[in-house]
Amino acid sequence: MNGVVYEIPPRSGTSFFLNKGQILTVIDPMGGQVADLLSISRADTGEKISSGRTLDYAETLYLTTGFQLYSNRSNVMLDIIEDTVGRHDFLLTPCSEATFRLCYDDEPTHQGCHGNLVNALAQYGIADDDIPVAFNCFMNVPVDGATGRFKVEPPLSRAGDYIRFRAQMDLIIGLTACSAPASNGGSFKPIHYTIDD
Repeated sequence: MNGVVYEIPPRSGTSFFLNKGQILTVIDPMGGQVADLLSISRADTGEKISSGRTLDYAETLYLTTGFQLYSNRSNVMLDIIEDTVGRHDFLLTPCSEATFRLCYDDEPTHQGCHGNLVNALAQYGIADDDIPVAFNCFMNVPVDGATGRFKVEPPLSRAGDYIRFRAQMDLIIGLTACSAPASNGGSFKPIHYTIDD
């Protein structure tokens, strides 16, 4: 690693460029914290990460080392090259103000990861309705094989756990420290990340 560790404060988000071949490491420094990850092509922002394409080609809900994250045009955006947790989510959309209204009526309203991503990506011309399903690093969403029902449980990540990606195209990355209470076991912590050549 290049030694530069960037921090995303609790319940916030950021965006940055990731060049083809560079390695992004998303780190859970304290354990039990989800990070929503979006990737968008720098060449054409209409091409973005796709849960549907990725899960279709992977034939599994549980993506880890050796799997690839595809775009809506079926191009590989990111390779997962190392993963110390092995459980992440690619089903659920980023939490939003509506999430808090509909699912957390006992919690103060928050713009959530969706709002944080909209704000972070606005400088690249990414609008509210352009935000797709994110790859939710460290999010633990077990699915019952018989009924298809799922539930959100606390992340399995412990302090210092990480997932590492290699970019397969020049990308804009959106990354958050998730804001939803259920996703993070009821507490909110920072997310760290590094970028290496």
